[in-house]
Amino acid sequence: MGFGTLALIAAVALLGPLLAARRRWNLPVVLGELAAGMLIGISGLHLVDATDPILSFLADIGFALVMFVAGTHVPMRDTAIRPALRRGVLRAVVVGVAAVPVGIALAAAFGTGKAGLYAVLVASSSAALVLPIVDSLRLGGASVVDTVAQVAVADAACIVALPLVIDPGRAPRAALGAVVVAAGGALVYLAFRAMVRSGLQDRLHRVSEQRGFALELRVNLILLFGLAAVATSMHVSVMLAGFALGLALSAVGEPRRLARQLFGVTEGFLGPLFFVWLGASLDLRALALAPSYIGLGVALGVSAVLVHAVARLLGQPLPLAALSAAQLGIPVAAATVGTQLGLFAPGEAPALLLGALVTIGIAAIAGGLAGRRGMVRR
Repeated sequence: MGFGTLALIAAVALLGPLLAARRRWNLPVVLGELAAGMLIGISGLHLVDATDPILSFLADIGFALVMFVAGTHVPMRDTAIRPALRRGVLRAVVVGVAAVPVGIALAAAFGTGKAGLYAVLVASSSAALVLPIVDSLRLGGASVVDTVAQVAVADAACIVALPLVIDPGRAPRAALGAVVVAAGGALVYLAFRAMVRSGLQDRLHRVSEQRGFALELRVNLILLFGLAAVATSMHVSVMLAGFALGLALSAVGEPRRLARQLFGVTEGFLGPLFFVWLGASLDLRALALAPSYIGLGVALGVSAVLVHAVARLLGQPLPLAALSAAQLGIPVAAATVGTQLGLFAPGEAPALLLGALVTIGIAAIAGGLAGRRGMVRR
């Protein structure tokens, strides 16, 4: 691991913006970054060793930051979201219940014994993916607000549930770790709120801006790394630590200057590094050697869309139901954690990401259809 490797990763990661530049495709940047990692990693040219401990550690930092930023994107302070939460929670619960028998059926059909994991994957949504699609297409209206609330609830619930189902033997310890990390996030929220009400945050912000200290970024990185240390010590993914801190910051209001700083650190370097590393660690040749996993990936993606379509029975327009099925964070986390713990057979982790790609493709089409049906901001 050296500067040459970092330069190569930064260069190939530009494939993400290149593929996402065409707005009509509605493709997330991470797709190109994953593809770039596959090209230079174990599936392609073997130019990067994904098992290098330094690279793996930097990727973990990137993963925590990606989930931190995803948490800040959940509109916790949006007054339009709060009345929609009741309907959003109801839909998320209905989708979650419907996902259980589907997860059992998929595990039985493919003989993997991972019914709980598949149920969580099928029920999950990605706020970090759906919200940018909604913004780029200028979707709006009551149905869209309800869908955003549903996606936020499902995303948070599945992030908590994933550590419990991915390795059932460690579920009690993972549950305790999730509670401790969530409690840490709640304490951070209370501390942030006290700082806002006392005016301390404004004073620190002014001093930091005038003197160029970047105090807010430093404090939040300290908190993020502290929560991540607690999570890893209790065998919980840093994903939960990042998302919990992001929600706490979103609930009190993220300063614009901090948002720009986080955007630069995450989207400019560590986030792309994580996704390139993840792509480099996936052995796509295993999918060719075990075609059943290709079927598993397609089945997971299609099942997720069909299960989310159940919300049509509760009055949700079908294009928005399909849009709410878009997932990325949970499959990426499952592939990352499962690979690190050695829980997956060769080809199983890429199958999870294949399922996510299916949902993203359908969500891109559904978002455009929602716009053409007039579900846009007035």
